Parts: sequence; C-alpha cells; structure tokens
Amino acid sequence: MSDLDIAEVAQRAGVTAATLRFYEEKGLIRSIGRRGLRRVFGDSVLERLAFISLGRAAGFSLAEIGRMFSPGGTLDIDRSLLAERADELDRTIRRLGALRDGLRHAAACPAPSHMECPTFRRIVRAAESKSLERHIASPRNKI
Repeated sequence: MSDLDIAEVAQRAGVTAATLRFYEEKGLIRSIGRRGLRRVFGDSVLERLAFISLGRAAGFSLAEIGRMFSPGGTLDIDRSLLAERADELDRTIRRLGALRDGLRHAAACPAPSHMECPTFRRIVRAAESKSLERHIASPRNKI
C-alpha cells in the first residue's frame, strides 16, 4: 500500500482538497497521518471516493452514503434502500422521457400556433393545475 498526500488524492479522484477535508470532517474518509502539513491517505481511499461519487450520482445524500459503511469501514449497504432508489430513478426517467417527448412534439408540431395544438394545450393545462408531475409520472400517459 502506498501513501498518497492530499494533493495526489485530489488529482487522482478528480475532487478538490477542500472536498477531501469536508469528507474527512463528515467521517466518510480518514487520513492516516501527515507529511509535513499535508494529510496523507492510504491508496484504499480512492476506491472509497469512487463509491462516494457513485452514491452521489445515484442521488444519495452524504449522510446516507456514510450509513452504508460499517463502523469498521467496510460496506454494509441496505439492499432495500438500493431498490427504493432504483424505483425513484425509474420514475425520474419516465418523467424526463415524457418531458423530452413533449418538447420534441412542440418543436415539430404542425399547428400554426402551439395554443392550437391539443397536445400542447394539455401540457399547459396540466402545468397550470400543478398536476404536470403526476400526469407525466404515470406510465399510462404519454405527452
């Protein structure tokens, strides 16, 4: 195992030194000492940072990610939490897909005015009634 100073870790992980200090303050990573004034980390920190990055990309908070590590530092992930997040991502994908389809329709609609397009008017009415999220989140509805 080689020791990496904070600048090396930051460069290799693609984060700032301030982010590393913040993660350390939150208990997500641990330095193993100092080299002069610089924090030093074991190279295993890179895998942990990759996991944190993956968790953030999946929409987990830092607190949720922190709870995925056992007190000994090994991963202890609640699989039901992962399934819930996957379901949430499915809903987001459906919502974004419906929005994309609506935008494409509006861009290509042959109606002389968007307000003459029945599909576009449904979108506007749904947004007006604040039901757009429910409307497009339903797998039955296509904009």
